[in-house]
Amino acid sequence: MADADRIELRGLRVLAICGALAEERERPQPLEIDLDVETDLSTPGHTDSLGDTVDYGAVARTAQRVAAEGRFTLLEALAERIAQEVGRHGRVTSVTVAVRKLRPPVPLDLATAGVRVTRATPGG
Repeated sequence: MADADRIELRGLRVLAICGALAEERERPQPLEIDLDVETDLSTPGHTDSLGDTVDYGAVARTAQRVAAEGRFTLLEALAERIAQEVGRHGRVTSVTVAVRKLRPPVPLDLATAGVRVTRATPGG
């Protein structure tokens, strides 16, 4: 079976409140979000019409809004909320959300710390 069609969004940079430590709860920190939105791309591949596909600009704005407006202790909760909201866009059958802290608060030389969740949409 062939891989599912998907729209890939990589490296969306946002500032968000996300963390368990006091300093992470007080001010936004830089996060990076990747999204894989599964959807049937055969129709828009033939029609070349934005109306026949998932608008990746709208998906990116949704992820940015969820991150900016929320206050999360865990990256898992942020990723889950983004997946729920992106899944509400029409034509989405599933979504994978990866969220990474770009400055993880650990005393090690660690470039990023993150999570990845995949959720099917109702009816997807």
